Amino acid sequence: MGPTLSEVNDSPAVPSGALPTGLRAELIAFRRDLSRRPATGRPDSHDAAAAAAAVLARLEQDGLRPRALPGGTGIVCDIGATDPARPRLALHSDIDAVLLGAALALAALEREGRLPRPVRLILQPADEAAPGGALGAIEAEVLAGVGRILAVHGDPDTDTGRIGLRQGPITAAVGRLVLKLDGAGGHSARPHLTTDLVMATAKMATELPAVLARRMDPRSGVRVVWDRIEAGHACNVIPQHAELEGTVRCLDLAAWNDAPDLVHEVIDQVAGMYRAKCEIRYQRVVPPVVNEVESTELLREAMTLSRGAHAVEDTGQSLGCADFAWYLEQVPGALARLGLRPVDGSPRHGVHPGESEDAEDPVVIGAELLAGAALLV
Repeated sequence: MGPTLSEVNDSPAVPSGALPTGLRAELIAFRRDLSRRPATGRPDSHDAAAAAAAVLARLEQDGLRPRALPGGTGIVCDIGATDPARPRLALHSDIDAVLLGAALALAALEREGRLPRPVRLILQPADEAAPGGALGAIEAEVLAGVGRILAVHGDPDTDTGRIGLRQGPITAAVGRLVLKLDGAGGHSARPHLTTDLVMATAKMATELPAVLARRMDPRSGVRVVWDRIEAGHACNVIPQHAELEGTVRCLDLAAWNDAPDLVHEVIDQVAGMYRAKCEIRYQRVVPPVVNEVESTELLREAMTLSRGAHAVEDTGQSLGCADFAWYLEQVPGALARLGLRPVDGSPRHGVHPGESEDAEDPVVIGAELLAGAALLV
């Protein structure tokens, strides 16, 4: 373990962001309390509001001046005076104990006059509710005066004690697709007199993924995954209405931009074959998270100083998504995958560090990582 914040001296050496023992214990207790009222993807949920209120109160208790974002469940808080010569480094998280730990550590350094750069904390709710809470935060000007933004997100496929990094795209672009088909139903003994929506729905579900796989560059990794299909209520009645809902995931931005036109073309063709009327709702949810090189290396250096070079591993691009991508369309930055996989073979954690009772190590490691990155000049 590296030196605690109280042991960091003023030498030219770059300090790590290691948390003092007392702060680690408080952070673990705070995390356990938050886990009993987790922030959901709904920005207006009672649990999200309660979690945000707890974080806000603790920041104020430490002498900071956080402010609530529109909607009441997001928080933005500056540490250190504004310096026109040095844009702020933004640290991003959803409503959890990771960013709180980094905030309290950096606030302690600021009081001692040893914070090398002004920092902005962005605790953002609804990171998984399409199109994500990031757009609302950006509209609230949380990136004003920010020169770089860093984030961590839990990864159950990376060992606890390690982080995964990748220069360039690290997540996928995602679109949401909802299809509603209507037509003349009827008795299954006379399918020729109906619009056979069950058959049309089945054809739609199989044909769209197959055509996209053949008509788009396979290197773009386009995938259609259906999550909901509904049609019919009786074994001998062809229904008048059917619905399909799913996601379209792409590994690159070009495919994300090109996919909607092809999706509409294929759906219209299949619907026409069965004389079905089809309503198409295609929403481009988020672009890919594209890690900027310098920001990625900043996270790598911070983790190396905190835990050693072995604690950093190269990671691949996933088909998951994160609305952190919207921030990276405005300023350079990077996202690190925070390891949640228990090294003892016990059951995996969820994708958020507070989703199990034994998730204390990831919470502390994430806080140290973000605090340490803020200390690198």
